[in-house]
Amino acid sequence: MVPAFLLLLALWFASPGLAAETGIKVLVMTGGHGFEQESFYQVFRDNPEIAFSHAEHDQASATGFERPDLLDQDVVVLYDMPKHITAAQQARFLALFERGIGLVVLHHALGSYQDWPRYEAIIGGRYPEVPGKAGVATPEVGYQHDLEVPVMVVAKDHPITAGVRDFVIHDEIYWGFRVAADVTPLLTTSHPKSGNPLAWTRTEGRSRVVYLQLGHDHQAYANPNYRKLVAQAIRWAARK
Repeated sequence: MVPAFLLLLALWFASPGLAAETGIKVLVMTGGHGFEQESFYQVFRDNPEIAFSHAEHDQASATGFERPDLLDQDVVVLYDMPKHITAAQQARFLALFERGIGLVVLHHALGSYQDWPRYEAIIGGRYPEVPGKAGVATPEVGYQHDLEVPVMVVAKDHPITAGVRDFVIHDEIYWGFRVAADVTPLLTTSHPKSGNPLAWTRTEGRSRVVYLQLGHDHQAYANPNYRKLVAQAIRWAARK
């Protein structure tokens, strides 16, 4: 008779997707803003705790929310910046919070859906594009690439920041963005042009929501502190 542990081992190797299926199920949404795809997705490929898939919105609206497996996820990660979202797509998005599916919002997704106020309330903030000057940096609202950004941990006992000390990252800053009063700040910066905070949490319905402003390009993606923050934000949002 074949020992039971050998049978289990054989089943493991015969089913290459078995290990991935036991991880946190993560759907990463992109679209509406360019980014360095290979190095960005490597952040998720290198995370052994997750099984991730990818959805890209089309040019017209947030079609990623139409995926049939949307409500089967543990966490949805937004690294997108679409301008429009239909009523049907809004309903699918809002269904996440009825199910308790976590939401992690990264970097430029702070500027999505300028004409949908509910989105700002959900994620706890907004990068408000100046009418007629979308994508243009102004003294009131803007961004700047390729800076050395000092990052300070203000929520030192939070699971998302566990093991992370103050650090410097080569990244992009934003200024002029709005932040809701009901968020819990995690990170700040002393950079004189940057807005604050750089990361926060809140709850929406039955779900945990995280926003992380960092993460513009490969130099940020490669920073071990950034990777740790993304991984721990996913884990926390998934309630793992």
